[in-house]
Amino acid sequence: MKHLPGREQIEFYQANGFVVIEDFLAPDELEHWRKAVMQAVAERGGRKIPGKDIRIGEEDGINEDGDYFGKVFDQLLNLWQTNSEVKELMLDERIGKMAAMLSGAEGIRIWHDQALFKRPWANPTAWHLDNPFWSFYDRRAISIWVALDDATLQNGCLYFIPGSHKGTNFDKISIGRNMDGIFDVYPQYAKAPAVAAPMKAGSCSFHNGLTIHGAGANMTNAWRRAMTCAYMPDGNVFNGEPNILPEPYLSSLKTGDLLNNDQQNPLIYATH
Repeated sequence: MKHLPGREQIEFYQANGFVVIEDFLAPDELEHWRKAVMQAVAERGGRKIPGKDIRIGEEDGINEDGDYFGKVFDQLLNLWQTNSEVKELMLDERIGKMAAMLSGAEGIRIWHDQALFKRPWANPTAWHLDNPFWSFYDRRAISIWVALDDATLQNGCLYFIPGSHKGTNFDKISIGRNMDGIFDVYPQYAKAPAVAAPMKAGSCSFHNGLTIHGAGANMTNAWRRAMTCAYMPDGNVFNGEPNILPEPYLSSLKTGDLLNNDQQNPLIYATH
């Protein structure tokens, strides 16, 4: 595993809000990730998140044209909580250190992982932000996106708007059907150049939780699989947004409480 980003990669990330790390995983590591993730997905039987009876395709939006959002991607969250091998992968201190080095945070907690699979012929993922949906606000919030298959221009690779993390904020903007919906709120980026991030299987990207990003449609008859994880810098407090927090824990929180529950959001790296 390439777990020590160089100075140029750190500077690129901080300037642009994303960075691609080629050949993040060695071939044997990639095969292990694939097997672990697919086993964890199979064990779920289509259930999206532990403790909630929501299945793939539900709560994804139905409109007069049919189930559009259910055909954007299959999403399964917090696989680390239900599969020991995925837990070992997600709690890897080396990845936590990478997230800390890139973001500038002194400590890194898991917010949630998610398998993101685009089926054959899947719809595009509209431009959006991540952090406004989460239960904390932090301009250093960061996610890793690991390609389990080659992510190409044809099958739905990621796209980023460089530097957008410096001008966006924590307003919660729903992910709509229209790719350009976010520019109603951030018109200054409507004419900004987008950067595609195709990746070989085993490569990864990191992006800031306030970087505008999306993904293309899958124009192929094969799956495009990715395993991702969002990270919360240590020391954050509850902002009132439920997001993925389970009801028993959620009911114990009030706005401003420290999010330091090691069962829900384990600390995987700290500089001290």
